[in-house]
Amino acid sequence: MTLSHAIPDNDRPAPVRAVFSAVTWKEIAYLMSNLPLAVVGFVYAVVMVSTAGGLSVTAIGIPLLACGLNLSRHLGRLDRARARGLLGVRVDEPTPIPGPKRAGGFFPWLWTSIKDPVGWRTVLYQLIRLPWGVLTFTVALTGLFVLWPVLPYLVRLMANVDRAMVRGLLSPSDDLERRIAELESDRGVVVDTAAADLRRIERDLHDGAQARLVALAMGLGLAKEKLLEDPEGAAAMVDEAHGEVKLALQELRDLARGIHPAVLTDRGLDAALSSVAARCVVPVKVAVDLPGARPAEAIEGIAYFVVSELLQNVSKHAGPGARGATVEVWRTGARLMLRVSDDGQGGASASGGSGLAGLAERLGAVDGVLVVDSPAGAGTVVTAELPWRDRG
Repeated sequence: MTLSHAIPDNDRPAPVRAVFSAVTWKEIAYLMSNLPLAVVGFVYAVVMVSTAGGLSVTAIGIPLLACGLNLSRHLGRLDRARARGLLGVRVDEPTPIPGPKRAGGFFPWLWTSIKDPVGWRTVLYQLIRLPWGVLTFTVALTGLFVLWPVLPYLVRLMANVDRAMVRGLLSPSDDLERRIAELESDRGVVVDTAAADLRRIERDLHDGAQARLVALAMGLGLAKEKLLEDPEGAAAMVDEAHGEVKLALQELRDLARGIHPAVLTDRGLDAALSSVAARCVVPVKVAVDLPGARPAEAIEGIAYFVVSELLQNVSKHAGPGARGATVEVWRTGARLMLRVSDDGQGGASASGGSGLAGLAERLGAVDGVLVVDSPAGAGTVVTAELPWRDRG
């Protein structure tokens, strides 16, 4: 009888498995690479600070320090990339320092670079990482030969310390930096939106009222020439010109209403939204609950524009089965809430390229939010949120 038959299957020892996972090996690689990179970073930080400090009494010391701090940002970017690849640490990139041209000149750039907290924390990271790099390299290398049964636990502990150092010293300085980046993006959206609105107004004027006024001028010129020779023909042309004037005035009123209607300025959101709702192809119920208060003119105008666009979407896309829509406006703390709902065919989406995506961008530019709930066949509910600012 062989040995395999003598030992029952349930008494056989489990097969040997790999002790270290892929994550552990990545952490070991990170800890082993700490020392050579820490030496380079430490030497750079010491030489840069000492040289710039020694030359600070001259004209080149301060600019040299500013350039050194800017270069330390690039070292921090490499360390963040290494931590992202080997430790799985996701750290946002700090807001870049604007160049002298964007900063308003050499001296504003110099001052911004000297007081840059990201650059100084990167220098601190390079300085304190050398002793830590020596420790991690020694423990990881020794553990591969001597302490391998407990090495995964030691590696995880040291890697967590590295993760904390990267998050604490190489991340953006604070929420303010992230807020600045958001505001820069929002500013671009506002500029693009304003340019698009100006192009739309110019196109509407050129193709609508301006064309009618040109035709009106030509018609009146011809009527003037015929006034003595053919009074009846001249009178008919004047009558036709009178009709063109009425159409041109109506187009100008529609254009002005699309920009900022007079009823909104005079009577507020309730009357203005009721006027918009009256032009919708489905019955619309408007409920505005803003007792004794009106938001700032800019917020009120954006709210009117958002509801107008959403009601236009109801007219175009709700479908023949839609029986009605509802517009609700109310205030919650420091936020102005808007909700437009219909019982149409649904299926609306705020994905890129749609009109709802454009509305979301406009709202985002003023710290607003747009939420779309539109399951297919079950109607659409669009909720918008704007910051409330008192009319001053």
